Amino acid sequence: MHCQFLSSINDIDSASWNKLSGTDYPFLRHEFFAALENSGSTVRKTGWQPHHAVIKGGEKIIAIMPLFLKYHSYGEYVFDWAWADAFHRHGHEYYPKLLNAIPFTPATGPRWAIVDNDDQKLITQFLFESINAEAERLKASSSHFLFTTKKAEPFFDKEIYLKRTGCQYHWLNRNYKDFDNFLESFTSRKRKNLKKERSKVYEQNITLAVKTGTEISEQDWQYFYLFYHLTYYKRSGRQGYLTKDFFPLLSKSLSEHLVMVQATRGDDIIAAALYFKDSDVLYGRYWGCKDEYDHLHFEACYYQGIEYAIKHNIKRFDPGAQGEHKIQRGFTPVPTYSHHSIVNPVFYDAIKHFIETETKEIYAYIEHASERLPFKADVSD
Repeated sequence: MHCQFLSSINDIDSASWNKLSGTDYPFLRHEFFAALENSGSTVRKTGWQPHHAVIKGGEKIIAIMPLFLKYHSYGEYVFDWAWADAFHRHGHEYYPKLLNAIPFTPATGPRWAIVDNDDQKLITQFLFESINAEAERLKASSSHFLFTTKKAEPFFDKEIYLKRTGCQYHWLNRNYKDFDNFLESFTSRKRKNLKKERSKVYEQNITLAVKTGTEISEQDWQYFYLFYHLTYYKRSGRQGYLTKDFFPLLSKSLSEHLVMVQATRGDDIIAAALYFKDSDVLYGRYWGCKDEYDHLHFEACYYQGIEYAIKHNIKRFDPGAQGEHKIQRGFTPVPTYSHHSIVNPVFYDAIKHFIETETKEIYAYIEHASERLPFKADVSD
């Protein structure tokens, strides 16, 4: 076996990559990384230098892992700014670091793919050894693996990788027949509050439409891009991470994974939310609006997503990072996981202590937050 590190996703053809990654989970597909890179969203200039790992057995590709050399910590959603600051205050460089993650996408899922045979454990071990050696060669401060699955956990050596826990809020489909059936699981007061939110949207003469795949027109994408950046400017005073070319590339190569909820008022398109989907999960990803309207964000980004998931028998709806307000709307607090290798032993010990304390606080929070769910007492996961 030998490992290659590719400075571009285009250095491997999509068929070879997708043969291992599969095509159901959209964020590990070759086309997704190609749209990011070819649009200029994940390149050295933006602090996302592709450095993808490919393991070969002879001439056959037997493992792949999306990997990036990062020169900042933007767009990751597992926050390590305090770690970087500590490094710099003590005269050490935190960047570059090696990152195994889906750019700008805090969605739990597979983070590498291995050929399906009896040597999977051996190949995975070699993959991680190769990454550790590459981190040393590059003089990277650390290696990070974000939003990993529980299935991946045994592959992380506990003596090398620190496990960090976070929290998100996911909607779980308990075989609901429709949205009203979902609301029947709420207590009376919470149900009335949610219905009131939805009615206020329509009282503003707003209409919502769901478009999928090729139903999303070029004009729809132009409006969406405008709304996406307007919303970023309002929140942070800067434009979004994704360039104008990203969305058209996405629509051409991954249309079967895309769902857009579009809001109109009269003849004007005023807002849109973009989702991704696979066979089991709906992922709420991007949102933008021209102006602010009461509860429109909740309707477009949450309630329309729930309705779509119920209608299409999707098991889980992951609406994205953060947002404690999701709890009262029926989204359950769930733990998320990441793994971190810190080369410097002094900083390793300090970060280990931080993570141990943080983990206790996260699980205490999840337990407390779960008590605030709107469901009746007889509703359980």
